[in-house]
Amino acid sequence: MKWVGISGGWRKVNSEIEEAVRSNVSEIMNRGDGIISGGALNVDFIALDEALKADPKANRIRIFLPTTLEKYTQHYRKHARLGDITSKQAEDLIDQLTKLKKINPKALIENPDTNFTEGNKKEKYYERNSKVVEVSDELVSFRIRTDASEGLGTADTIEKAREKGIPVQEHDYILKD
Repeated sequence: MKWVGISGGWRKVNSEIEEAVRSNVSEIMNRGDGIISGGALNVDFIALDEALKADPKANRIRIFLPTTLEKYTQHYRKHARLGDITSKQAEDLIDQLTKLKKINPKALIENPDTNFTEGNKKEKYYERNSKVVEVSDELVSFRIRTDASEGLGTADTIEKAREKGIPVQEHDYILKD
């Protein structure tokens, strides 16, 4: 069995991107391999949703968080209150990750370092990306660029995968804000 890292944009997706994520994850799971992702919105959320359809006991799923689920929950609810994301997005993600932890606690890998703040969140997300690559045998990326974002987190993950020398399958998208 191979572990395939899934990396991609959290800000925005469209139906084409969602279909590509679902198709790739379905193919990975159907051949008996597993996925590793970062537990964020959009690409990560879609990937986990699709993986759970093929593996309801989550034995071939690993989700790395940049902090504990409790701190991550607070972080997403705060950003919903600020209007950066919708309350529905935050609660759907929290429900999905909580469900995963209940189904298979080993599938949700929390970072026990609870020093996750607005000041260091980018650093913690990039550390999480490193962990995803570290345990992956290959990477499938969905880099989404918009007027406001250049997909830097996904680019960071791709670069780390290339440095490790694992195969990288890139999907690039440009969306308007």
